[in-house]
Amino acid sequence: MVPIRTILDAHLHIIDPRFPLIENQGFLPDAFTCTDYLDQVQDVDIIGGAVVSGSFQGFDQTYLIDSLQKLGEHFVGVTQLRYDTSDEEIIRLHGHGVRAIRFNVRRGGSEDISRLDYFARRVYEVAGWHAELYIDSTSLPDIASVLEHLPAVSVDHLGLSKEGFHHLLSLVDKGVRVKATGFGRVELDVAEAIRSICSVNPEALMFGTDLPSTRAKRPYHPSDIELIYNTLGEEQTEQVLYKNAMNWYIK
Repeated sequence: MVPIRTILDAHLHIIDPRFPLIENQGFLPDAFTCTDYLDQVQDVDIIGGAVVSGSFQGFDQTYLIDSLQKLGEHFVGVTQLRYDTSDEEIIRLHGHGVRAIRFNVRRGGSEDISRLDYFARRVYEVAGWHAELYIDSTSLPDIASVLEHLPAVSVDHLGLSKEGFHHLLSLVDKGVRVKATGFGRVELDVAEAIRSICSVNPEALMFGTDLPSTRAKRPYHPSDIELIYNTLGEEQTEQVLYKNAMNWYIK
């Protein structure tokens, strides 16, 4: 019998049509509420997670605040903000549990990547937030000199592609964190990628379900967790499933 795994879900989306949704690249997602999420993860021990704003949510904060209130302790928000958002608004959102800003290079809907250096430093100084990037690793060389000097930054979905993975691995060596998420949307060998990242920095990798896996070739499946265990073993699996994310998001 497969043991129940303890997880701090480093990447999930809540899609509640009661709040604003924006069609992105011809796509409008189906509803996926907090109740839907909790139903989907009954087979694991969820101790918290990061609710991530998607391209289709733009700069709306109302859905995110509502979601964090419903999900409760150890759930935090990863939001999208305009670069000129006031310090007061950042602090207000921090009070609601937001802990990071997201730059969605892949799909849009967020602030432009040209604002990354300025804005990532500013939210870190104001509230201790880190920056998260949804980006294909083939594009990392264009911003590598910025990323390696930022105080705190992570990259979603293993950087997506095999072609640019060595660029991601180089940044991991310089302190960049990586989400082991979206296994059904990446174009690389997942086991090989997570093994390589952990060998460079065992604190870098954080697992997330990526639920509801919008636009992925296949959605999250519990076998994704067992793939990590079969690749890394018990001790490192615990780091990837919850300890690293706990240190990153909750502290």
